[in-house]
Amino acid sequence: MVGTFITPYLREKHDIRVLDLAEPKHEGVEFVKGSVTDPEAIEKAIDGIDAFIWLVMLSPQGGSVTDQDLKVITENYTVNCLGLHTFLWLAQEVGLKKGVYTSTMSVHHRARDYYNSEDELPLDTPSAYGLSKGFGEGICRYFTSWFDMNITALRITGPRDRQAYIEERANTVEYRPDGSNPLFVTDEADLARAYLAALDNVQIGHGRFDPVFIAGDENEKEHNLSKAKALLGWTPQSHLEIEP
Repeated sequence: MVGTFITPYLREKHDIRVLDLAEPKHEGVEFVKGSVTDPEAIEKAIDGIDAFIWLVMLSPQGGSVTDQDLKVITENYTVNCLGLHTFLWLAQEVGLKKGVYTSTMSVHHRARDYYNSEDELPLDTPSAYGLSKGFGEGICRYFTSWFDMNITALRITGPRDRQAYIEERANTVEYRPDGSNPLFVTDEADLARAYLAALDNVQIGHGRFDPVFIAGDENEKEHNLSKAKALLGWTPQSHLEIEP
């Protein structure tokens, strides 16, 4: 979903190759059919690539639930842990050491009123999805520490295409089934700007792992976005683009 949102923006600045089970919805994108659980597909996809964006997910959940079944458990660990570890191992072997990991604000318990720091808040989610995504951040840290990779993790929240963003900004959903607070949705253009900035960020230095909050919360009512500003030069802009 997020990959589909941001592809048109990324193509303005980068050549793209997509590894996925389904063909991209945008024409003219180089495509390798396969899964992140298939080492041969990974090796084909990363050949000649200089940076990666990890956007894979299965069985997502909200950040305030403990509901799960064997399908949720298996799919989350297979993709978010085993698939990621396999990908990063094969990537660093061929010198692909710079990339962006799509994390989620659901690595945190989503009942908080305020998220003050990416580096201080515990990864204390009750959900199996958030748990496995947090383990994914740990896997990224492992590869930055021991294999000199550079990875920026974007803890995104409420990704939406432009039309859904406009509609939900106008009609905030006050009640959410998982009991969490009303969601700050993030527009596709703001997401794309964050990914582009993160791709620039990983070009600097080495052995770095940087988690960053990304949210369409321009007044920072719930998210402290100072790290996004300082590290990526990113602030939400889409609300300005939709105002009459």
